[in-house]
Amino acid sequence: MSGQELEGLKTAKKAIGAKQTARAVEKGLAIKVYLANDADRRVVAPLAQLCAQMGIQLDEAATMIELGKACGIEVGAAAVAVLK
Repeated sequence: MSGQELEGLKTAKKAIGAKQTARAVEKGLAIKVYLANDADRRVVAPLAQLCAQMGIQLDEAATMIELGKACGIEVGAAAVAVLK
């Protein structure tokens, strides 16, 4: 994943965190989902499966810290959804 792509997360309409991201995917609002490659698999595996079922593009290249920073928050994020 390019740094430029992550930069776009700051200004994009998004849902941050596994629960918010899952909710956005279920409601059909997500166009792309980023999952942290160092997140707890029990947290992100069901989300990856949900994205596959819903046909949502998935990117697992960033770490939790990188995702959090890209979203402009001080903590790591296991998942982020870019919304329509």
